[in-house]
Amino acid sequence: MGASWFQQTGYGKTLNDAYDSACKEAEVEYGHQEGYNGTISTTHSVRDITEEYKRSKLDLEQFVRSKVEMLNKRDCCSICLQEPVGNKNKTKSQVEHIFTPGTKKWVLKYVVYDSHNDKMIASCNTKGEAVTKARAYTEKTTTPTNICMEKSLEKGNRTVAKITYKKAPTEKPGRWMFFGWAAE
Repeated sequence: MGASWFQQTGYGKTLNDAYDSACKEAEVEYGHQEGYNGTISTTHSVRDITEEYKRSKLDLEQFVRSKVEMLNKRDCCSICLQEPVGNKNKTKSQVEHIFTPGTKKWVLKYVVYDSHNDKMIASCNTKGEAVTKARAYTEKTTTPTNICMEKSLEKGNRTVAKITYKKAPTEKPGRWMFFGWAAE
């Protein structure tokens, strides 16, 4: 398989966030194609060469061109074009308390889970009912199941608080330019 040159911009709180986001974006747009789609998503990792670029005194385009021959297939380099500005708030989250009036009653439930992905299949009042549903699911899908005992709120909302991120007015993601040789 061959290699093709790529150059793209990515945004994130950190270099790795920006790189991961750029790779996911590329796979959504061009598909996975078993590691050979000719995009950043086919590279193995990213190497930050921002300091090397700053020391070079070359303009960005000249510096990138000077790196073309030095990189191998699946190599990816990055240069930070805009530093991220983090959240400088003392408290970076806010709490919303959720009050539900009345007495709470907890009941025991037998919950059936797909043991491969922990997906809930059924919630039953008796172990016998749970075993019946688990066996039916396993026989239909050939996937093993687990039955767990769990306490569940009989009625009402079990959520007592919601925590949300409190963004700072000056907070902004960083911007990185990625370039290298992608497998195709």
